[in-house]
Amino acid sequence: MNFTALDWTIIVSFLAITLFIGLYFKNKASGSLTDFFLAGRNLPWYIAGISMVATTFAADTPLWVAEEIYKKGISGNWLWWNMLIGGMVTTFFFARLWRRAEVLTELEFLEIRYSGEIVNFFRSFKSVYLGVFFNAVIIGWVNAAMIKILMVFFGIEFDIAFMSVAGLMTLVAIYSSISGLLGVTITDSIQFILAMTGCIILAVIMVNSDQVGGIDGLKEKLPASRFNFFPDFSGANSVGTFSISILAFVSFIGVQWWSSWYPGGEPGGGGYISQRMMSTKNEKHSVFATLFFQIAHYCLRPWPWIIVGLCALVVYPELTEKNAGNGFVMAMNDFMPSGLKGLLFTAFLGAYMSTISTQLNWGASFLTNDLYLKNSKKKPSQKKLVLVGRLATIFIMLVAIFSTYMIDTISGAARFLIGSSAGLGAVLILRWYWWRINIWSEISATIAPIIGFSVAKYVIAPIYEIDGTNVFEESEGILLTTTLFTTIVWLIVTFATKPTDKQKLESFYKKVKPDGAWKPFRKEKTKSNLPYLFVCWITSVWMTYSVLFFIGKLIFKEWDSVMIWGASSLVSFIIFRLFLQKTSILDKTPSINEQ
Repeated sequence: MNFTALDWTIIVSFLAITLFIGLYFKNKASGSLTDFFLAGRNLPWYIAGISMVATTFAADTPLWVAEEIYKKGISGNWLWWNMLIGGMVTTFFFARLWRRAEVLTELEFLEIRYSGEIVNFFRSFKSVYLGVFFNAVIIGWVNAAMIKILMVFFGIEFDIAFMSVAGLMTLVAIYSSISGLLGVTITDSIQFILAMTGCIILAVIMVNSDQVGGIDGLKEKLPASRFNFFPDFSGANSVGTFSISILAFVSFIGVQWWSSWYPGGEPGGGGYISQRMMSTKNEKHSVFATLFFQIAHYCLRPWPWIIVGLCALVVYPELTEKNAGNGFVMAMNDFMPSGLKGLLFTAFLGAYMSTISTQLNWGASFLTNDLYLKNSKKKPSQKKLVLVGRLATIFIMLVAIFSTYMIDTISGAARFLIGSSAGLGAVLILRWYWWRINIWSEISATIAPIIGFSVAKYVIAPIYEIDGTNVFEESEGILLTTTLFTTIVWLIVTFATKPTDKQKLESFYKKVKPDGAWKPFRKEKTKSNLPYLFVCWITSVWMTYSVLFFIGKLIFKEWDSVMIWGASSLVSFIIFRLFLQKTSILDKTPSINEQ
Protein backbone atom coordinates (compact mmCIF):
# COMPACT_ATOMS: atom_id res chain seq x y z
CA MET A 1 0.00 0.00 0.00
CA ASN A 2 1.53 3.28 -1.16
CA PHE A 3 -0.10 6.52 -0.05
CA THR A 4 0.92 9.66 -1.88
CA ALA A 5 1.57 12.99 -0.19
CA LEU A 6 -1.99 14.02 -1.14
CA ASP A 7 -3.45 10.97 0.61
CA TRP A 8 -1.50 11.63 3.80
CA THR A 9 -2.44 15.32 3.70
CA ILE A 10 -6.13 14.40 3.61
CA ILE A 11 -5.78 11.95 6.51
CA VAL A 12 -3.72 14.27 8.73
CA SER A 13 -6.04 17.22 7.98
CA PHE A 14 -9.06 15.18 9.02
CA LEU A 15 -7.47 14.15 12.32
CA ALA A 16 -6.41 17.75 13.01
CA ILE A 17 -9.93 19.04 12.33
CA THR A 18 -11.38 16.42 14.65
CA LEU A 19 -9.06 17.45 17.49
CA PHE A 20 -9.78 21.14 16.80
CA ILE A 21 -13.53 20.54 17.16
CA GLY A 22 -12.94 18.87 20.52
CA LEU A 23 -10.98 21.88 21.77
CA TYR A 24 -13.45 24.37 20.27
CA PHE A 25 -16.44 22.97 22.19
CA LYS A 26 -14.57 22.44 25.47
CA ASN A 27 -16.19 25.37 27.29
CA LYS A 28 -19.72 24.50 26.15
CA ALA A 29 -19.29 20.98 27.51
CA SER A 30 -17.90 22.03 30.89
CA GLY A 31 -20.90 23.74 32.46
CA SER A 32 -22.82 20.74 33.76
CA LEU A 33 -23.52 17.05 33.25
CA THR A 34 -26.39 18.01 30.96
CA ASP A 35 -24.00 20.05 28.83
CA PHE A 36 -21.40 17.27 28.76
CA PHE A 37 -23.63 14.24 28.14
CA LEU A 38 -26.69 15.79 26.42
CA ALA A 39 -25.26 18.85 24.66
CA GLY A 40 -27.43 21.09 26.86
CA ARG A 41 -30.59 19.43 25.44
CA ASN A 42 -30.40 21.81 22.50
CA LEU A 43 -29.46 19.73 19.43
CA PRO A 44 -31.48 20.31 16.24
CA TRP A 45 -33.06 17.20 14.73
CA TYR A 46 -30.70 16.98 11.75
CA ILE A 47 -27.54 16.98 13.90
CA ALA A 48 -28.97 14.40 16.31
CA GLY A 49 -30.27 12.29 13.41
CA ILE A 50 -27.01 12.33 11.46
CA SER A 51 -25.16 11.45 14.64
CA MET A 52 -27.37 8.37 15.10
CA VAL A 53 -26.67 7.23 11.54
CA ALA A 54 -22.94 7.92 11.84
CA THR A 55 -22.67 5.90 15.03
CA THR A 56 -24.28 2.83 13.44
CA PHE A 57 -21.89 3.19 10.47
CA ALA A 58 -18.95 1.52 12.18
CA ALA A 59 -15.80 0.43 10.37
CA ASP A 60 -16.99 -3.17 10.42
CA THR A 61 -20.45 -2.52 8.92
CA PRO A 62 -19.53 -2.49 5.18
CA LEU A 63 -17.33 -5.54 5.74
CA TRP A 64 -20.22 -7.41 7.39
CA VAL A 65 -22.54 -6.50 4.51
CA ALA A 66 -19.94 -7.76 2.02
CA GLU A 67 -19.80 -11.07 3.91
CA GLU A 68 -23.58 -11.43 3.82
CA ILE A 69 -23.62 -10.60 0.08
CA TYR A 70 -21.12 -13.42 -0.44
CA LYS A 71 -23.24 -15.91 1.53
CA LYS A 72 -26.81 -14.84 0.78
CA GLY A 73 -26.80 -12.14 -1.91
CA ILE A 74 -28.83 -8.95 -1.54
CA SER A 75 -31.60 -10.78 0.33
CA GLY A 76 -29.15 -11.49 3.17
CA ASN A 77 -29.61 -7.89 4.24
CA TRP A 78 -32.95 -8.88 5.74
CA LEU A 79 -30.88 -9.93 8.76
CA TRP A 80 -30.82 -6.20 9.58
CA TRP A 81 -33.52 -4.75 7.32
CA ASN A 82 -36.12 -6.36 9.61
CA MET A 83 -35.03 -4.02 12.42
CA LEU A 84 -36.73 -1.09 10.66
CA ILE A 85 -40.07 -2.23 12.11
CA GLY A 86 -38.85 -1.75 15.68
CA GLY A 87 -36.98 1.41 14.77
CA MET A 88 -40.15 3.09 13.57
CA VAL A 89 -41.94 2.01 16.75
CA THR A 90 -39.28 3.93 18.68
CA THR A 91 -39.79 6.93 16.41
CA PHE A 92 -43.51 7.37 16.98
CA PHE A 93 -44.22 5.76 20.33
CA PHE A 94 -41.12 6.56 22.40
CA ALA A 95 -39.03 9.45 21.04
CA ARG A 96 -41.29 12.12 22.55
CA LEU A 97 -41.58 10.24 25.85
CA TRP A 98 -37.80 9.98 26.26
CA ARG A 99 -37.45 13.73 25.67
CA ARG A 100 -40.39 14.50 27.96
CA ALA A 101 -38.97 12.39 30.81
CA GLU A 102 -35.98 14.78 31.07
CA VAL A 103 -33.66 12.13 32.47
CA LEU A 104 -29.93 12.31 31.87
CA THR A 105 -29.51 8.60 31.04
CA GLU A 106 -31.80 5.71 30.23
CA LEU A 107 -30.91 4.14 33.60
CA GLU A 108 -32.15 7.21 35.45
CA PHE A 109 -35.53 6.29 34.00
CA LEU A 110 -35.63 3.40 36.52
CA GLU A 111 -35.72 5.93 39.37
CA ILE A 112 -38.65 7.93 38.04
CA ARG A 113 -40.68 4.85 37.00
CA TYR A 114 -40.15 2.25 39.77
CA SER A 115 -40.08 2.14 43.56
CA GLY A 116 -38.31 -0.12 46.05
CA GLU A 117 -34.82 -0.48 47.49
CA ILE A 118 -33.82 -2.85 44.68
CA VAL A 119 -34.08 -0.02 42.10
CA ASN A 120 -30.80 1.64 43.09
CA PHE A 121 -28.95 -1.70 43.12
CA PHE A 122 -30.31 -2.64 39.69
CA ARG A 123 -29.44 0.80 38.32
CA SER A 124 -25.89 0.63 39.72
CA PHE A 125 -25.39 -2.91 38.44
CA LYS A 126 -26.53 -2.02 34.92
CA SER A 127 -24.34 1.09 34.89
CA VAL A 128 -21.24 -1.10 35.28
CA TYR A 129 -22.49 -4.01 33.17
CA LEU A 130 -23.62 -1.87 30.21
CA GLY A 131 -21.27 1.11 30.65
CA VAL A 132 -18.06 -0.87 31.16
CA PHE A 133 -18.26 -4.58 30.35
CA PHE A 134 -20.70 -4.70 27.47
CA ASN A 135 -19.60 -1.35 26.10
CA ALA A 136 -15.97 -2.48 26.09
CA VAL A 137 -16.92 -5.61 24.17
CA ILE A 138 -18.81 -3.58 21.54
CA ILE A 139 -15.82 -1.27 21.17
CA GLY A 140 -13.59 -4.34 20.99
CA TRP A 141 -15.59 -5.68 18.05
CA VAL A 142 -15.31 -2.34 16.25
CA ASN A 143 -11.58 -2.19 17.01
CA ALA A 144 -11.13 -5.74 15.69
CA ALA A 145 -12.70 -4.70 12.37
CA MET A 146 -10.45 -1.64 12.16
CA ILE A 147 -7.43 -3.85 12.86
CA LYS A 148 -8.48 -6.13 9.99
CA ILE A 149 -8.81 -3.12 7.68
CA LEU A 150 -5.32 -1.90 8.57
CA MET A 151 -3.80 -5.37 8.16
CA VAL A 152 -5.33 -5.89 4.70
CA PHE A 153 -4.94 -2.29 3.58
CA PHE A 154 -1.31 -1.85 4.58
CA GLY A 155 -0.16 -5.48 4.72
CA ILE A 156 1.02 -5.15 8.32
CA GLU A 157 1.08 -7.61 11.22
CA PHE A 158 -1.54 -7.77 13.98
CA ASP A 159 0.65 -6.19 16.68
CA ILE A 160 1.38 -3.10 14.58
CA ALA A 161 -2.27 -2.76 13.59
CA PHE A 162 -3.33 -3.18 17.22
CA MET A 163 -0.97 -0.43 18.41
CA SER A 164 -2.19 1.86 15.61
CA VAL A 165 -5.83 1.35 16.64
CA ALA A 166 -4.93 1.90 20.31
CA GLY A 167 -3.32 5.20 19.35
CA LEU A 168 -6.30 6.20 17.25
CA MET A 169 -8.67 5.31 20.07
CA THR A 170 -6.61 7.47 22.44
CA LEU A 171 -7.13 10.43 20.10
CA VAL A 172 -10.88 9.72 20.08
CA ALA A 173 -10.95 9.53 23.88
CA ILE A 174 -9.14 12.88 24.11
CA TYR A 175 -11.51 14.84 21.91
CA SER A 176 -14.68 13.15 23.22
CA SER A 177 -13.62 13.72 26.86
CA ILE A 178 -12.90 17.36 26.10
CA SER A 179 -15.92 18.29 24.00
CA GLY A 180 -18.66 16.05 25.38
CA LEU A 181 -21.67 15.05 23.30
CA LEU A 182 -21.84 18.35 21.41
CA GLY A 183 -18.37 17.87 19.95
CA VAL A 184 -19.11 14.20 19.30
CA THR A 185 -22.24 14.97 17.28
CA ILE A 186 -20.57 17.71 15.24
CA THR A 187 -17.66 15.43 14.33
CA ASP A 188 -20.20 12.66 13.63
CA SER A 189 -21.81 14.85 10.97
CA ILE A 190 -18.50 15.50 9.23
CA GLN A 191 -17.46 11.87 9.51
CA PHE A 192 -20.75 10.58 8.11
CA ILE A 193 -20.58 12.84 5.05
CA LEU A 194 -17.01 11.70 4.41
CA ALA A 195 -17.89 8.03 4.90
CA MET A 196 -20.88 8.07 2.55
CA THR A 197 -19.04 10.11 -0.08
CA GLY A 198 -16.11 7.70 -0.05
CA CYS A 199 -18.29 4.59 -0.30
CA ILE A 200 -20.36 6.03 -3.16
CA ILE A 201 -17.21 6.95 -5.12
CA LEU A 202 -15.78 3.45 -4.59
CA ALA A 203 -19.03 1.81 -5.75
CA VAL A 204 -19.21 3.96 -8.90
CA ILE A 205 -15.55 3.40 -9.84
CA MET A 206 -15.65 -0.34 -9.16
CA VAL A 207 -18.91 -1.11 -10.97
CA ASN A 208 -17.72 0.81 -14.04
CA SER A 209 -14.30 -0.88 -14.12
CA ASP A 210 -13.25 -3.12 -17.01
CA GLN A 211 -13.46 -6.20 -14.76
CA VAL A 212 -17.13 -5.57 -13.97
CA GLY A 213 -18.42 -3.72 -17.03
CA GLY A 214 -21.13 -1.57 -15.46
CA ILE A 215 -24.46 -2.70 -14.00
CA ASP A 216 -25.26 -4.73 -17.12
CA GLY A 217 -21.91 -6.52 -16.92
CA LEU A 218 -22.41 -7.18 -13.21
CA LYS A 219 -25.80 -8.80 -13.86
CA GLU A 220 -24.35 -10.92 -16.66
CA LYS A 221 -21.46 -12.19 -14.55
CA LEU A 222 -23.46 -13.17 -11.47
CA PRO A 223 -26.42 -15.55 -11.03
CA ALA A 224 -29.84 -13.90 -10.89
CA SER A 225 -30.33 -15.26 -7.35
CA ARG A 226 -27.69 -12.82 -6.09
CA PHE A 227 -30.00 -9.93 -7.01
CA ASN A 228 -33.13 -11.17 -5.23
CA PHE A 229 -34.46 -8.52 -2.85
CA PHE A 230 -36.49 -11.05 -0.88
CA PRO A 231 -35.55 -14.43 0.62
CA ASP A 232 -36.19 -17.70 -1.18
CA PHE A 233 -39.28 -19.25 0.43
CA SER A 234 -39.29 -22.41 -1.69
CA GLY A 235 -37.18 -24.40 0.75
CA ALA A 236 -34.70 -25.23 -2.03
CA ASN A 237 -31.76 -23.82 -0.02
CA SER A 238 -30.50 -21.93 -3.08
CA VAL A 239 -26.87 -20.85 -3.22
CA GLY A 240 -26.31 -17.10 -3.10
CA THR A 241 -29.67 -16.13 -1.65
CA PHE A 242 -31.29 -16.07 1.77
CA SER A 243 -33.30 -19.31 2.00
CA ILE A 244 -35.91 -19.46 4.74
CA SER A 245 -39.43 -20.77 5.14
CA ILE A 246 -42.31 -18.29 5.08
CA LEU A 247 -43.25 -19.25 8.66
CA ALA A 248 -39.70 -18.68 9.87
CA PHE A 249 -39.50 -15.35 7.99
CA VAL A 250 -42.79 -14.16 9.48
CA SER A 251 -41.53 -15.15 12.92
CA PHE A 252 -38.25 -13.42 12.18
CA ILE A 253 -39.77 -10.07 11.20
CA GLY A 254 -42.81 -10.36 13.47
CA VAL A 255 -41.12 -11.23 16.76
CA GLN A 256 -37.45 -10.26 16.82
CA TRP A 257 -37.94 -6.51 16.47
CA TRP A 258 -39.98 -6.21 19.67
CA SER A 259 -38.74 -9.13 21.75
CA SER A 260 -34.94 -8.96 21.60
CA TRP A 261 -32.50 -6.44 23.05
CA TYR A 262 -29.42 -5.54 21.04
CA PRO A 263 -27.08 -2.50 21.14
CA GLY A 264 -28.43 0.37 19.03
CA GLY A 265 -31.77 -1.37 18.45
CA GLU A 266 -33.24 -1.58 21.94
CA PRO A 267 -37.06 -1.97 21.85
CA GLY A 268 -38.57 1.27 23.08
CA GLY A 269 -35.32 3.12 22.57
CA GLY A 270 -32.17 2.89 24.63
CA GLY A 271 -28.41 3.23 24.43
CA TYR A 272 -27.01 6.05 22.33
CA ILE A 273 -30.32 6.31 20.44
CA SER A 274 -32.19 7.43 23.56
CA GLN A 275 -29.25 9.67 24.46
CA ARG A 276 -29.65 11.50 21.15
CA MET A 277 -33.43 11.76 21.61
CA MET A 278 -32.97 13.24 25.07
CA SER A 279 -30.43 15.76 23.75
CA THR A 280 -32.73 17.39 21.18
CA LYS A 281 -34.35 20.83 21.51
CA ASN A 282 -37.85 19.51 22.09
CA GLU A 283 -40.18 16.58 21.46
CA LYS A 284 -40.75 17.46 17.80
CA HIS A 285 -37.01 17.50 17.13
CA SER A 286 -36.69 14.18 18.95
CA VAL A 287 -39.24 12.52 16.65
CA PHE A 288 -37.79 14.03 13.48
CA ALA A 289 -34.23 13.08 14.45
CA THR A 290 -35.26 9.46 14.95
CA LEU A 291 -37.36 9.44 11.75
CA PHE A 292 -34.42 10.78 9.74
CA PHE A 293 -32.17 8.15 11.30
CA GLN A 294 -34.46 5.29 10.26
CA ILE A 295 -34.84 6.53 6.68
CA ALA A 296 -31.14 7.33 6.19
CA HIS A 297 -30.06 4.10 7.90
CA TYR A 298 -32.16 1.83 5.68
CA CYS A 299 -32.55 3.79 2.42
CA LEU A 300 -29.39 5.82 1.86
CA ARG A 301 -26.54 3.79 3.33
CA PRO A 302 -26.89 0.19 2.07
CA TRP A 303 -26.59 0.45 -1.69
CA PRO A 304 -22.93 1.54 -2.05
CA TRP A 305 -21.93 -1.33 0.27
CA ILE A 306 -24.12 -3.80 -1.61
CA ILE A 307 -22.72 -2.76 -5.00
CA VAL A 308 -19.12 -3.12 -3.78
CA GLY A 309 -19.97 -6.50 -2.22
CA LEU A 310 -21.45 -7.76 -5.50
CA CYS A 311 -18.54 -6.43 -7.55
CA ALA A 312 -16.09 -8.14 -5.17
CA LEU A 313 -17.66 -11.50 -6.14
CA VAL A 314 -16.64 -10.82 -9.74
CA VAL A 315 -13.24 -9.22 -9.18
CA TYR A 316 -12.02 -11.49 -6.36
CA PRO A 317 -13.25 -15.03 -7.09
CA GLU A 318 -10.64 -16.38 -4.65
CA LEU A 319 -12.61 -15.01 -1.66
CA THR A 320 -14.07 -17.53 0.75
CA GLU A 321 -16.86 -17.32 3.31
CA LYS A 322 -14.30 -16.71 6.05
CA ASN A 323 -12.58 -13.74 4.40
CA ALA A 324 -15.39 -12.34 2.21
CA GLY A 325 -15.36 -9.08 4.16
CA ASN A 326 -11.79 -8.48 3.01
CA GLY A 327 -13.14 -7.92 -0.48
CA PHE A 328 -14.33 -4.47 0.53
CA VAL A 329 -10.91 -3.49 1.85
CA MET A 330 -9.16 -4.99 -1.18
CA ALA A 331 -11.42 -2.92 -3.44
CA MET A 332 -10.45 0.22 -1.55
CA ASN A 333 -6.82 -0.61 -2.14
CA ASP A 334 -7.09 -1.62 -5.80
CA PHE A 335 -9.61 0.79 -7.33
CA MET A 336 -9.18 4.18 -5.66
CA PRO A 337 -6.65 6.57 -7.26
CA SER A 338 -4.32 8.92 -5.39
CA GLY A 339 -6.24 11.40 -3.24
CA LEU A 340 -9.45 9.42 -3.43
CA LYS A 341 -7.68 6.51 -1.75
CA GLY A 342 -6.79 8.79 1.16
CA LEU A 343 -10.34 10.14 1.17
CA LEU A 344 -11.88 6.68 1.42
CA PHE A 345 -9.45 5.59 4.10
CA THR A 346 -10.34 8.79 5.96
CA ALA A 347 -14.00 7.86 5.54
CA PHE A 348 -13.36 4.58 7.33
CA LEU A 349 -11.43 6.40 10.03
CA GLY A 350 -14.45 8.68 10.40
CA ALA A 351 -16.87 5.76 10.61
CA TYR A 352 -14.68 4.14 13.23
CA MET A 353 -14.18 7.30 15.27
CA SER A 354 -17.86 8.29 15.30
CA THR A 355 -18.82 4.91 16.77
CA ILE A 356 -16.03 4.89 19.35
CA SER A 357 -16.63 8.47 20.51
CA THR A 358 -20.33 7.79 21.02
CA GLN A 359 -19.74 4.55 22.92
CA LEU A 360 -17.20 6.25 25.20
CA ASN A 361 -19.46 9.21 25.95
CA TRP A 362 -22.53 7.01 26.48
CA GLY A 363 -20.72 4.58 28.78
CA ALA A 364 -19.19 7.43 30.80
CA SER A 365 -22.66 8.89 31.35
CA PHE A 366 -23.67 5.68 33.16
CA LEU A 367 -20.60 5.61 35.39
CA THR A 368 -20.94 9.30 36.25
CA ASN A 369 -24.69 9.76 36.65
CA ASP A 370 -25.94 6.31 37.62
CA LEU A 371 -23.04 5.01 39.70
CA TYR A 372 -20.94 7.89 41.08
CA LEU A 373 -23.58 10.63 41.50
CA LYS A 374 -26.38 8.31 42.62
CA ASN A 375 -24.23 6.70 45.31
CA SER A 376 -22.42 9.85 46.49
CA LYS A 377 -23.18 10.76 50.11
CA LYS A 378 -22.42 14.43 49.45
CA LYS A 379 -23.74 16.11 46.33
CA PRO A 380 -20.69 16.96 44.19
CA SER A 381 -20.46 20.15 42.16
CA GLN A 382 -21.25 20.15 38.44
CA LYS A 383 -17.61 20.97 37.72
CA LYS A 384 -16.48 17.89 39.64
CA LEU A 385 -19.08 15.72 37.89
CA VAL A 386 -17.83 16.83 34.47
CA LEU A 387 -14.30 15.93 35.58
CA VAL A 388 -15.56 12.49 36.68
CA GLY A 389 -17.23 12.11 33.27
CA ARG A 390 -13.94 12.84 31.51
CA LEU A 391 -12.03 10.41 33.72
CA ALA A 392 -14.72 7.76 33.12
CA THR A 393 -14.25 8.24 29.37
CA ILE A 394 -10.52 7.52 29.70
CA PHE A 395 -11.18 4.54 31.98
CA ILE A 396 -13.58 2.92 29.50
CA MET A 397 -11.03 3.49 26.75
CA LEU A 398 -8.38 1.57 28.71
CA VAL A 399 -10.77 -1.31 29.44
CA ALA A 400 -11.77 -1.38 25.76
CA ILE A 401 -8.16 -1.61 24.62
CA PHE A 402 -7.74 -4.67 26.85
CA SER A 403 -11.00 -6.19 25.55
CA THR A 404 -9.79 -5.68 21.98
CA TYR A 405 -6.70 -7.75 22.69
CA MET A 406 -8.87 -10.46 24.30
CA ILE A 407 -11.77 -10.24 21.83
CA ASP A 408 -11.65 -13.91 20.80
CA THR A 409 -12.01 -14.94 24.44
CA ILE A 410 -14.88 -12.67 25.52
CA SER A 411 -16.89 -12.09 22.34
CA GLY A 412 -18.50 -15.53 22.57
CA ALA A 413 -19.98 -14.65 25.95
CA ALA A 414 -21.23 -11.32 24.61
CA ARG A 415 -22.91 -13.00 21.62
CA PHE A 416 -24.57 -15.39 24.05
CA LEU A 417 -25.92 -12.51 26.15
CA ILE A 418 -27.27 -10.68 23.10
CA GLY A 419 -28.81 -13.88 21.77
CA SER A 420 -30.38 -14.64 25.12
CA SER A 421 -32.39 -11.43 25.33
CA ALA A 422 -35.58 -12.61 23.62
CA GLY A 423 -38.65 -11.49 25.57
CA LEU A 424 -36.97 -8.62 27.42
CA GLY A 425 -38.12 -6.13 24.79
CA ALA A 426 -41.80 -6.55 25.68
CA VAL A 427 -41.18 -5.16 29.18
CA LEU A 428 -39.02 -2.31 27.87
CA ILE A 429 -41.95 -1.30 25.67
CA LEU A 430 -44.81 -1.86 28.11
CA ARG A 431 -43.17 -0.06 31.03
CA TRP A 432 -44.16 3.18 29.29
CA TYR A 433 -47.72 2.13 28.44
CA TRP A 434 -48.90 -0.10 31.31
CA TRP A 435 -48.83 1.07 34.91
CA ARG A 436 -48.75 -2.48 36.32
CA ILE A 437 -45.15 -3.15 35.13
CA ASN A 438 -42.81 -2.92 38.13
CA ILE A 439 -39.10 -3.26 38.82
CA TRP A 440 -39.43 -7.03 39.33
CA SER A 441 -41.00 -7.31 35.87
CA GLU A 442 -37.86 -5.82 34.36
CA ILE A 443 -35.45 -7.82 36.52
CA SER A 444 -37.20 -11.13 35.77
CA ALA A 445 -37.36 -10.28 32.03
CA THR A 446 -33.60 -9.67 32.14
CA ILE A 447 -32.77 -12.99 33.80
CA ALA A 448 -35.39 -15.34 32.28
CA PRO A 449 -34.12 -15.16 28.64
CA ILE A 450 -30.71 -16.48 29.70
CA ILE A 451 -32.37 -19.58 31.15
CA GLY A 452 -34.84 -19.95 28.27
CA PHE A 453 -32.16 -19.51 25.60
CA SER A 454 -29.84 -22.03 27.27
CA VAL A 455 -32.57 -24.69 27.46
CA ALA A 456 -33.76 -24.02 23.89
CA LYS A 457 -30.27 -24.05 22.34
CA TYR A 458 -28.50 -26.74 24.34
CA VAL A 459 -31.34 -29.08 25.35
CA ILE A 460 -34.18 -28.79 22.83
CA ALA A 461 -32.34 -27.85 19.62
CA PRO A 462 -29.99 -30.90 19.51
CA ILE A 463 -33.05 -33.17 19.35
CA TYR A 464 -33.96 -31.67 15.97
CA GLU A 465 -30.55 -32.12 14.30
CA ILE A 466 -31.25 -33.86 10.98
CA ASP A 467 -28.43 -34.60 8.50
CA GLY A 468 -26.35 -31.72 9.79
CA THR A 469 -29.25 -29.25 9.63
CA ASN A 470 -30.92 -28.03 12.79
CA VAL A 471 -34.58 -27.68 11.88
CA PHE A 472 -35.40 -26.10 15.24
CA GLU A 473 -32.91 -23.25 14.80
CA GLU A 474 -33.75 -22.63 11.14
CA SER A 475 -37.45 -22.27 11.98
CA GLU A 476 -36.59 -19.64 14.60
CA GLY A 477 -37.49 -22.16 17.30
CA ILE A 478 -34.91 -20.80 19.73
CA LEU A 479 -36.21 -17.23 19.36
CA LEU A 480 -39.86 -18.23 19.78
CA THR A 481 -39.22 -20.63 22.68
CA THR A 482 -37.11 -18.10 24.59
CA THR A 483 -39.63 -15.33 23.98
CA LEU A 484 -42.55 -17.47 25.16
CA PHE A 485 -40.70 -18.65 28.28
CA THR A 486 -39.60 -15.10 29.19
CA THR A 487 -43.09 -13.69 28.66
CA ILE A 488 -44.66 -16.29 30.95
CA VAL A 489 -42.04 -15.67 33.63
CA TRP A 490 -42.32 -11.88 33.74
CA LEU A 491 -46.13 -11.96 33.65
CA ILE A 492 -46.21 -14.33 36.63
CA VAL A 493 -43.66 -12.21 38.50
CA THR A 494 -45.55 -9.00 37.72
CA PHE A 495 -48.83 -10.19 39.20
CA ALA A 496 -47.13 -12.02 42.10
CA THR A 497 -45.36 -8.84 43.30
CA LYS A 498 -46.66 -5.51 44.51
CA PRO A 499 -47.20 -2.68 42.00
CA THR A 500 -44.94 0.33 41.94
CA ASP A 501 -45.74 2.80 44.71
CA LYS A 502 -48.84 4.84 43.84
CA GLN A 503 -47.14 8.16 44.51
CA LYS A 504 -44.28 7.21 42.16
CA LEU A 505 -46.72 6.22 39.41
CA GLU A 506 -48.69 9.46 39.82
CA SER A 507 -45.48 11.46 39.59
CA PHE A 508 -44.36 9.56 36.49
CA TYR A 509 -47.71 9.97 34.75
CA LYS A 510 -47.85 13.68 35.54
CA LYS A 511 -44.38 14.19 34.09
CA VAL A 512 -44.49 11.96 31.00
CA LYS A 513 -48.26 11.75 30.28
CA PRO A 514 -48.06 8.44 28.39
CA ASP A 515 -50.98 6.95 26.47
CA GLY A 516 -52.09 3.39 27.07
CA ALA A 517 -53.21 1.59 30.22
CA TRP A 518 -52.89 4.40 32.78
CA LYS A 519 -56.57 4.83 33.62
CA PRO A 520 -56.10 4.81 37.43
CA PHE A 521 -53.83 7.86 37.13
CA ARG A 522 -55.47 9.73 34.25
CA LYS A 523 -57.53 12.43 35.93
CA GLU A 524 -58.40 14.44 32.83
CA LYS A 525 -60.12 13.16 29.71
CA THR A 526 -57.66 13.48 26.84
CA LYS A 527 -57.71 12.40 23.22
CA SER A 528 -55.42 9.44 22.57
CA ASN A 529 -52.79 9.70 19.85
CA LEU A 530 -52.36 5.94 19.64
CA PRO A 531 -54.61 5.22 16.60
CA TYR A 532 -52.90 7.92 14.54
CA LEU A 533 -49.44 6.92 15.73
CA PHE A 534 -50.18 3.32 14.77
CA VAL A 535 -51.01 4.36 11.19
CA CYS A 536 -47.89 6.59 11.09
CA TRP A 537 -45.83 3.60 12.16
CA ILE A 538 -47.25 1.22 9.52
CA THR A 539 -47.11 3.74 6.68
CA SER A 540 -43.59 4.93 7.56
CA VAL A 541 -42.33 1.32 7.47
CA TRP A 542 -44.12 0.80 4.16
CA MET A 543 -42.68 4.08 2.81
CA THR A 544 -39.10 3.34 3.89
CA TYR A 545 -39.07 -0.17 2.42
CA SER A 546 -40.61 1.21 -0.78
CA VAL A 547 -37.90 3.85 -1.13
CA LEU A 548 -35.21 1.27 -0.33
CA PHE A 549 -36.44 -1.05 -3.10
CA PHE A 550 -37.13 1.86 -5.49
CA ILE A 551 -33.47 2.96 -5.25
CA GLY A 552 -32.27 -0.63 -5.70
CA LYS A 553 -34.42 -1.29 -8.75
CA LEU A 554 -33.33 2.04 -10.23
CA ILE A 555 -29.68 1.07 -9.83
CA PHE A 556 -30.27 -2.30 -11.51
CA LYS A 557 -32.37 -0.77 -14.31
CA GLU A 558 -35.46 -2.88 -13.66
CA TRP A 559 -37.85 -0.23 -14.94
CA ASP A 560 -41.17 -1.98 -14.31
CA SER A 561 -40.25 -2.50 -10.68
CA VAL A 562 -39.02 1.11 -10.50
CA MET A 563 -42.52 2.30 -11.43
CA ILE A 564 -44.18 -0.03 -8.90
CA TRP A 565 -41.95 0.87 -5.98
CA GLY A 566 -41.97 4.56 -6.93
CA ALA A 567 -45.78 4.61 -6.85
CA SER A 568 -45.72 2.68 -3.57
CA SER A 569 -43.34 5.26 -2.10
CA LEU A 570 -45.57 8.14 -3.16
CA VAL A 571 -48.82 6.62 -1.91
CA SER A 572 -47.35 5.61 1.45
CA PHE A 573 -45.82 9.07 1.90
CA ILE A 574 -49.16 10.80 1.27
CA ILE A 575 -51.00 8.59 3.76
CA PHE A 576 -48.18 8.97 6.28
CA ARG A 577 -48.23 12.76 5.98
CA LEU A 578 -52.01 12.96 6.40
CA PHE A 579 -52.01 10.95 9.62
CA LEU A 580 -48.89 12.66 10.96
CA GLN A 581 -50.80 15.95 10.83
CA LYS A 582 -53.56 14.42 12.97
CA THR A 583 -51.13 13.70 15.80
CA SER A 584 -49.71 16.26 18.21
CA ILE A 585 -46.17 15.65 16.93
CA LEU A 586 -46.22 18.71 14.67
CA ASP A 587 -47.51 20.97 17.45
CA LYS A 588 -44.96 23.65 18.28
CA THR A 589 -43.18 22.78 21.51
CA PRO A 590 -40.85 25.49 22.86
CA SER A 591 -37.18 24.66 22.93
CA ILE A 592 -35.19 24.82 26.14
CA ASN A 593 -33.91 28.26 25.17
CA GLU A 594 -37.45 29.55 24.56
CA GLN A 595 -38.94 28.40 27.86
